[in-house]
Amino acid sequence: MTTPALPTPVAELDAERVLAIRSSGWAAPVRLWQPRNLAFWVYLLVTGWGLVVAVQYVGGNTVVYGQAIEVGTVLFGLYGVLLWWFYRRVDRYAHQSRVMLVLAAIWGGLGATLALAAPANTPILSLWGKAFGQAWASDWGAGLTAPFVEELAKGAGLVLLVALAPRAVATAFDGFVLGAFIGLGFQIVEDLTYVIGSAGLQFGANPVGNAASTIALRIALGVASHAVYSAIFCTGLVYALGTPAQPRRLGRGLLLVLTAMVFHGVWDVDGALFGRNGVLLVLSWIVLSALAVFVAARVYAMTVGPERGYLRAVLAPEAVAGVLTAEEVDTLAGDRRARRAYARASHGRPERTRRALVLDAAHDLADELARTSGADDDRVRFARQEVARLRGA
Repeated sequence: MTTPALPTPVAELDAERVLAIRSSGWAAPVRLWQPRNLAFWVYLLVTGWGLVVAVQYVGGNTVVYGQAIEVGTVLFGLYGVLLWWFYRRVDRYAHQSRVMLVLAAIWGGLGATLALAAPANTPILSLWGKAFGQAWASDWGAGLTAPFVEELAKGAGLVLLVALAPRAVATAFDGFVLGAFIGLGFQIVEDLTYVIGSAGLQFGANPVGNAASTIALRIALGVASHAVYSAIFCTGLVYALGTPAQPRRLGRGLLLVLTAMVFHGVWDVDGALFGRNGVLLVLSWIVLSALAVFVAARVYAMTVGPERGYLRAVLAPEAVAGVLTAEEVDTLAGDRRARRAYARASHGRPERTRRALVLDAAHDLADELARTSGADDDRVRFARQEVARLRGA
């Protein structure tokens, strides 16, 4: 009787790579057209109705406030592109596909904002006014309404994305990233509605000037706004629901969901709390924004570990084969300090640029390996050649 051969370290690493790709959902196919999936029709109908509302709302105000709308669209468009780039950079490991990010942003901008939240907020605020008076509703109604209506509307988008592409939403970090893009879409569209509303102040005598002040304020305060809230909320949602790769942690999930709602609610009532003192009001904005960003950073640090592990597992066989160095794998799978140490190890700008290009090519190689579940094909071999070419440049 022969003793079976023990697996070689390379074979073990290859098996770990395949397992990491499957567990992470990295490069998992995302197909929008699913006529037999109820989630497809819900997503399509809700975002479609949001698009109809947007066309009607903007079209009805273009004649009077067209210039203000143009200015707001351009500036918030540039602002949205900048935030998109930043959130994309945050997702630097087993990252989400562009299709999922676009679907998330569309839901936030059209579905959550215009089709769900806006129609729900107005009647609820009216009920607060009837129950406690208009003054009380003006001070406290938004803080007791928007956190529930808007965060649940944004979270519904994540649930639909899970139903449309369950393999692509594998970890709590996926919820963090998709939540940020849902919130980004929500934030940009909501900002544009504020621009249109402010253009009509002073009987529309100075629409561009009024819109400009609103744009400046919304951009300054937008860093810690809907994108941050929904990133925290959707992370908690994934923890609460659980996935095959993410064990269910109901307590942690509910805590994060509640945290996002509390931040949102306090933000909406700070005018009632500090509105009579301009200094305290601005100070409250700064403190609340800093706290929200701090909590989001802690949630990021809490959830990003598995993503780094997935990237390391995908690239480890390439280090054994000599395609990459151990230092490069450690840098790619490491944090900001690892990347800074790697950059400081270079001598001069040309070498620093070359080393950065090698890292980019190595991540492209990881993407190609994820696409093929670790198998070789022409694109994988070309990606390896690019690493070698840039290393010798």
